[in-house]
Amino acid sequence: MANGTRTDHPTPGLPFVNDGRLPLDNPDAIERTGRNQGEGLWGRSDRTRDGGWVAFTTEPKNPAFAWAVYHHPIHGRTVLLIRDRDLGSLHHIWMFDRMGFLFRHGGYWWNGERWHRPGQVWDAAYEHYDPRPVANQVTITAADVLRAPNNPQQASVSKIASFTAPEAPVANWRDHLALWAQHRSPGARPLEACVVDLHAPELEAVSLVDMAGLAKIAAVPADDMPDLRYGGAKELPEPQDVADDGTMRWSVPVARDWAENYHQKNGATVLLSATTSYDTTQPVGLVDSHNRLRKNFLEDLTKPRGKRRKPLLKGDEAREAADSLAWTAATSLMYGSDYGLIPHFPLREVLVDAVVGHLAEDVERRKETQKEDITLSDLSGSTVKMLTWYFQHHPDSTASILGEICLQSRVRLGLAPAQVGELLRLSFHLDSGLDKGIIDRLMDMALPPSARER
Repeated sequence: MANGTRTDHPTPGLPFVNDGRLPLDNPDAIERTGRNQGEGLWGRSDRTRDGGWVAFTTEPKNPAFAWAVYHHPIHGRTVLLIRDRDLGSLHHIWMFDRMGFLFRHGGYWWNGERWHRPGQVWDAAYEHYDPRPVANQVTITAADVLRAPNNPQQASVSKIASFTAPEAPVANWRDHLALWAQHRSPGARPLEACVVDLHAPELEAVSLVDMAGLAKIAAVPADDMPDLRYGGAKELPEPQDVADDGTMRWSVPVARDWAENYHQKNGATVLLSATTSYDTTQPVGLVDSHNRLRKNFLEDLTKPRGKRRKPLLKGDEAREAADSLAWTAATSLMYGSDYGLIPHFPLREVLVDAVVGHLAEDVERRKETQKEDITLSDLSGSTVKMLTWYFQHHPDSTASILGEICLQSRVRLGLAPAQVGELLRLSFHLDSGLDKGIIDRLMDMALPPSARER
């Protein structure tokens, strides 16, 4: 909602609010400002992995808002005024998301070294979002902005007690930045080191795409895109720009990342699906089982029963009964209160353990031969066939299973995800029985990003 007056990295467009009451050099004192000081007031502080700290407190004089402070041991401090209800979300981002501490243009983030695009594509092998650096980035500092004409006399600093959330970005923000610079203490971080914004070709307004462009890049039919009328915005990336009429627009690289994430989640379900005899779309394994059972049941229902007995059913009546019985049997293999006649979830765990156990034998063999490098041996044909069967019946689990295999192989065995991903791809080409093009599309979509390197 606003910048604190003693922040080192002002967010463009936000007003400045006097933070003079905050003990910015003492995270525990910041926490105590709000923690247990009254109903609805809260605060907390934590040490960060980079040697700095974060601290939050509800503002007692205006409890709809909270102060959020990130102290970096090298790059100084960020002081923000946020909505109190967002305290927990920002704490989680700063502490656990590994996506920097400065955010601009709908989630572009800076980690002290360079800018990255918003984290969207989950890398299960490392249990974090895949960091995607921005091409041709330029970091804009306060000194850069203040080289342009400005008039600090046209600006002001808000008081926290009377502060209300702004409805739009501050129009003459450069003037406010100039006033902020005038109030900097003599020992404050130099303006050349105060990060304000970034510039990159992909963020040029003329290159941004709207919802139709996002759908085109993702190759998703417009009818299948998230519906904004029913909360669909939650399924979309944060926009880089929002027009006055509410139209959201994204950079092309962000749109591509969203498309990659969308297909990682949904692509296998589409790829490994087929049309049933009822003209509905279902997992290809279920459709295959149904078709095989339809044929078997029809033969049983229409064959003569002894020398003098007639078939149980004939014609359309027999076909309808066979289809219905076959559908009941086929779905019973997959669904039900016990997750089907086949225990699919335990089977999933067994399959992951089988693959990781196979890789563990290769690693143990390397230790015995004292070789520095390891060549992974092909998975057994039976294991690959069972994995294929599982993916065909539960395609929505494909990415999570492959991700779990890559994660366990990295953590338990020290194997690089790219090496494991290449073995999975090769083994499926050898023994899955799937079309080679389908295998590559499946692996390109469902493997974690770090395991797709080829």
